[in-house]
Amino acid sequence: MSHRQLATDAWESLFRAQVSVARKLQSDPAFKNVNMREYDVLFNLSRCPSGWLRLNELYDHVLLSQPSISRMVDRLEQQGLLQRKTVAEDRRGVLIGLTDAGRQLQRDIGRDHVRDINGLVGSALTDAELTQLKKLTDKLRKSVLGLPD
Repeated sequence: MSHRQLATDAWESLFRAQVSVARKLQSDPAFKNVNMREYDVLFNLSRCPSGWLRLNELYDHVLLSQPSISRMVDRLEQQGLLQRKTVAEDRRGVLIGLTDAGRQLQRDIGRDHVRDINGLVGSALTDAELTQLKKLTDKLRKSVLGLPD
């Protein structure tokens, strides 16, 4: 098999595995209040050391187009899960952060989500395989982003 065909087959396998796992995770009752993409926004904001991100910074971490992320942030803000504040040094800049309700919802879903990920991914692969998978996917991501290995 050529390197080109092997790369294509590996990509297809990775993509189909991700879709299968994501669909199974999305069906969990933990996602009755928000979908996985909305949870991804809450999760990324929860991981931010300052607790606040600009919209374009948030966009860099999620799998949504710029208009979609803007609409989603509006919806999550209306639900009381996100809040906005003006950047002190740049009055046009807006930061987005979790509200207390958003932080709590992210934690609640996160506990179930981690359990479910472990049940699906952790039960299918050994520790050595999980370590190798993480190493390979990190390497692939860095290459695509043009980051040093």
